[in-house]
Formats: sequence, structure tokens, C-alpha cells
Amino acid sequence: MSNTLLDSRAAAARCLAKIVNGSSLSQQLPLLEQQVAEKDRSLYRQLCYGVLRFYPKLNGIAKLLIQKPLKGKDHDVLMLVLIGIYQLSEMRIPDHAAVSTTVNATKSLKKHWAKGFVNGVLRQWQRNEQDLLTKLTVAEAQSHPQWLHDELVKAWPAEASSIESVNNQHPPMCLRVNHQHSSTADYLQQLAAHGIDAGRCDFADQGIRLTNAVSVEQLPNFSAGWVSVQDEAPQLSAALMALAPGQRVLDACCAPGGKTCHMLELQPQLKQLIALDVDHQRLQKVEQNLERLQLKASLTHGDASEPLTWWDNQPFDRILLDAPCSATGVIRRNPDIKLHRQHSDIAQLAKLQRKILNALWLTLKPNGRLVYATCSVLPDENEIIVGDFCEQQKDAKHIVIDAPWGIARPYGRQLLPQNEGHDGFYYAVIEKKP
Repeated sequence: MSNTLLDSRAAAARCLAKIVNGSSLSQQLPLLEQQVAEKDRSLYRQLCYGVLRFYPKLNGIAKLLIQKPLKGKDHDVLMLVLIGIYQLSEMRIPDHAAVSTTVNATKSLKKHWAKGFVNGVLRQWQRNEQDLLTKLTVAEAQSHPQWLHDELVKAWPAEASSIESVNNQHPPMCLRVNHQHSSTADYLQQLAAHGIDAGRCDFADQGIRLTNAVSVEQLPNFSAGWVSVQDEAPQLSAALMALAPGQRVLDACCAPGGKTCHMLELQPQLKQLIALDVDHQRLQKVEQNLERLQLKASLTHGDASEPLTWWDNQPFDRILLDAPCSATGVIRRNPDIKLHRQHSDIAQLAKLQRKILNALWLTLKPNGRLVYATCSVLPDENEIIVGDFCEQQKDAKHIVIDAPWGIARPYGRQLLPQNEGHDGFYYAVIEKKP
């Protein structure tokens, strides 16, 4: 790595270019951040997240402004243009400063030839903004890929516009209080004593929502395991499990371990909790979370769709299946989903979800309970999967979830992402007839 620090906009352009070419935000963001001066890192992150959130709209505008597409090796210059348009349309930076700093970033990229090009495109946007906006498709104007916009309108005609609006916003930071150490009310008082403004989540008993995000180092007793960072929606899973002392529990597809730890916090007298995941590296994150919270689970590396490769033939009383999915309910936290997820992925994911659900069902005891969960808002991954399964499996009984959260569906309940509230999530409860 070069010792020369990058301008924050140039670093963001390089990061975004790599993401557009197939890399992930979680991988690239920290790599390029190391090349940015510490005082500029907040802006760097804001630009990366912001451009990705509005990418379909910004890219649609750029296509109208740029007559001749740039070559692949100059994707960083294209990303600079998007960064400039983002600043002019979505940020409070004065227009002249947004243009001049973005144009100057071409030097940091060592692409001096692009100075006039970037300046010209941004000036053109300033002159013709209103006219250009009228030429965008509805999906582009809502900053969503066309296929996802169409799916949302089809599944949620009354709510689609709100879902898309929330997807374009910055998500709130939520905490889960470990009730083995502190009550939610007491921890709220600790936060207040540290000058951190917060309130209870709407539905999760252990949930707290911060008014403004802070680093975990600022959270009282974080290292001692009193609290974890977790959105409100996944916090609802543990209560649906109906846990009791002496049970044998499987948390399938468990990484990074938030729900694993929550179940152990709520019911420390389980006989055993097996935390299963196919990704060995992500299992290490589960181990770290368990260690910080001083909890114990049996970490197992294995494929949930192939139980014969890891299961000991001892049936489970409870199974939590947080199935691999499109993650369309957590786009505001992972905005690169808008670039990387394709319509064809949904059918492939649904096929995998069915395979895992059918495979794990064989490991569940009679009278046992399986909670099916996803962070998707698409029915093809949720109620349709569970409905088909319950109709095909003679010993499967769908249990209606009686809860104040979400929208009741023919099978399960759907949470849609809420402004200053929970992410999008789906839950269904299935019991095995004796």
C-alpha cells in the first residue's frame, strides 16, 4: 500500500469502482479507508454509502449526461461523476465546493485528463437538473433496480413507495440488552448517564434504539457483555422459539451469531445449542461474540441442507432457520445489494430455502418447533416457501403468530422496513405433529 494518503473523494471513487465491478462494500470499504486521513474518513464512508443507496438514480442521470461511455479502466472517473451529482443533489455541501473538490480529486486519481470532463458533466447537471429528472424511469427516480421495483410493486402495491424510501435512508443503530446483566430500563439510564440519547424499541423487549449512532467503545459495559448491536427485527426471533430448560436447539445458518447469543441470554439452561454455519470464517465471528458475552454453544461447520454430514442423529426440540435470502429487507444497511442482486437470484435462493427446510425438518422432534426467518420482503422467499412446505408435509402444522408487529400473511408475519424503526424481516412458526 502506498504511504501517500488519498483524497476522500478519490478513495470513495476507487472503492465504488471495485464494488461496481463485483466486489462487496464490506470488503472494500475498510481497505480503502486506510488510505484516507482520519479526519476525512467520515466523509469517505458517507460518500460510499450514499452513492450506493442512490446508485440507480445517479447512474441513470450519468447515462443521460455522458454521450460516450467510459472504458472499464476509468470506472473510478465515472464514480467521481456520481459522487459529484450525489453531493449536489443529496448533501448540504455548497455547490461550488462540491464541484471544485470533486474535480480536484482527479489529481489524486492521477487522471488529470478527466478534470475538464468531470467539471463539464457536473456543470451540465446543475444547468439541466429538473429536465433530466423528468427523463428518469420510476425505478431510477426511486433509486431501485427495475426488477426489484417491479417485484415490490407487485407484492406490496400500497407500501412499495414507502419501502423504497426507507431503503434509501440511513438505518438507526439498535442495541440488545443482555438481561443476565441489566434490565432494559436500567441500561437506558446508563446510556443517559454517558450522554447517549436513546429509547426503547417498539416491539423487542430487550431492544434499545439510539438517536445517533456511536462507536461500541462508547457503550457502557460493552466489552463486559452487557449489550450487543442488533436491529430490532432479528431480536424478535428468540421469543418465537418458546425456549425452555433442557431443550436441544439448532441455530442453522447462524453467523454472525446475534440470534445464537440472544437465545442463550434468554434461556441459559438449555441442554445444548448447536450453532451451525457453512462459512468457516463467519463462524469465527460467532465465536468472538459468544466469548465477549461469556456464553457457550457448540460451533459446527456444516451445510444446513446436508445434515448427514454433521448431524449426530439426536433430534432437536427447537430449530431456528434464518435462511439464506436476497436480503431485500436490509438494503439500507447493505446498499450494494442494489448493484449485485439480480432477479434470477430469487428463484435460485427459493430453491435453496426449500432444500434446507426439507432437510432440517427430518432432524426435528415430534412436537418440536421450527422458526423460519429471512431478512427478505419478497413473498417468493417467505410465505410461499412456508405455505408450500406446510401443504406438502403431512406432519407440519403452521402456528399463527399473535403479535403486535408486522403484517399477518396466510403463512407467517412480514415486517417491512420502517423509517426510524426495524428492518424488513419475515417469520413463520411450524410445529411437527406427533
